[in-house]
Amino acid sequence: MHITINQQSVELPANATVADAVAQWQAKPPFAVAVNTGFVPRGRYAAHALAEGDQVEIIAPVTGG
Repeated sequence: MHITINQQSVELPANATVADAVAQWQAKPPFAVAVNTGFVPRGRYAAHALAEGDQVEIIAPVTGG
């Protein structure tokens, strides 16, 4: 299935989850994940199924002042 991660088109297997998307992206902690603008708690990554066309944002915190 095709989804978008951080505005880049990505192909994942059917029945992929947020955990699969994070692994595909090789995200390094700390980060937060949103699917279609809705926050997904870390404990739900493996249970949150993705659908064709979903937009995933993997966001790293920015520090500074």
